[in-house]
Amino acid sequence: MLPTEQNELLTKTAVGTPMGELMRRYWIPALLSEEIPEPDCPPVRVRILSEKLVAFRDSQGRAGLLGEHCLHRGTSLFFGRNEECGIRCIYHGWKYDIEGNVLDTPAEPAGSDFKSKLKQVAYRTVETAGIVFAYLGPREQMPLFPNYEWTQIPKEQTYVTKALMDCNYLQGLEGECDSSHLSFLHREFGVLGRRQLFALDSAPAYETEETDFGVRLIATRNAGPDTQYVRVSSFVMPISCWVPARNREAHIYVPADDEHAWRYDLGFLHDRKPTEDDWNRKTQIAPDYRKIRNLKNNYLQDRQIQKTTNYTGIENFINHDGCATETMGPIYDRSREHLGVSDKAVIAVRKYLINAVNEFQAGKEPPHVVRDAASNRFPHIDTFAQTIPANVQWRDRFAHLKLVAA
Repeated sequence: MLPTEQNELLTKTAVGTPMGELMRRYWIPALLSEEIPEPDCPPVRVRILSEKLVAFRDSQGRAGLLGEHCLHRGTSLFFGRNEECGIRCIYHGWKYDIEGNVLDTPAEPAGSDFKSKLKQVAYRTVETAGIVFAYLGPREQMPLFPNYEWTQIPKEQTYVTKALMDCNYLQGLEGECDSSHLSFLHREFGVLGRRQLFALDSAPAYETEETDFGVRLIATRNAGPDTQYVRVSSFVMPISCWVPARNREAHIYVPADDEHAWRYDLGFLHDRKPTEDDWNRKTQIAPDYRKIRNLKNNYLQDRQIQKTTNYTGIENFINHDGCATETMGPIYDRSREHLGVSDKAVIAVRKYLINAVNEFQAGKEPPHVVRDAASNRFPHIDTFAQTIPANVQWRDRFAHLKLVAA
């Protein structure tokens, strides 16, 4: 269980909350590149960390992220004109660039310097792998953007989906840190291979270790005579988990507000372009990035399919996860939990996050904030699933995982 005060510490992320201020010290996804596909295209609304923002791509192709409401009298810039390297409010024509500078106040007298005294809320962005990332913290504390493995791969060899979750970000994130649910929630009857291993051993042995990037999560299962199945995932600060799914993927849970989150599934391939099978979750998501199967329609559960085809009667992993985490309610009361051995990884991640936010409140640098360009590479963040001999220690087989700055 988690006491109420710690539950609130982890789940509240608006401006001024401890966790919200911590998250603002990292680069986090704001939207997909496809949402602002070309220069001077229509702006879009963005809601992250309970902030109401507007994103647009200016005439030079740069992604901007501004506070939604015009500084003049509050009209939404979502309805603004995106033109000539700025967005112009439709009410009185005030114009802003991607840095938040007020370029024009045409209703003011000629020669007025009024606009030079004003600055719109504006956040820096970095675009990679089909995602526009943003930094919402103090400019003077802005870190380097991490050179993760997937930033070094051609964009055409990555794929990404985005979907709104009807629950707090932490419920989705904790699901990624839990390997034992694979034996039930995602079970398909009559399926061989890796999924069969999940069914054969539903009580994996867990190990966790704190690292400079977050927490490494290791689950081992009995895979038959003289073999074991090793699944390594990585919780990466502040809101992502790298998992061995169909491919290697980073699943990122960005708080939209305290009761909703944006789930980003980013896959990366070294040797080929993605196929329709890799993009399978995209068919489950409507154009407004809400799941077609959702809480309101009971995920279109089919009870006959539940008897004959899969464990849930629900189609696709993303909807399995949604059902498990969203039906807990918008923010689950973790003081009512009854945690067991299978929750060891979830407990470890919670502990890491609580320590991180408490130390940040005490004035310490947040973990995994990148400032040194020379060390901006992360070969020790890894995720994979392999079968190895039962008498071999996983750490001996995967020696590169020792490269951790504790």
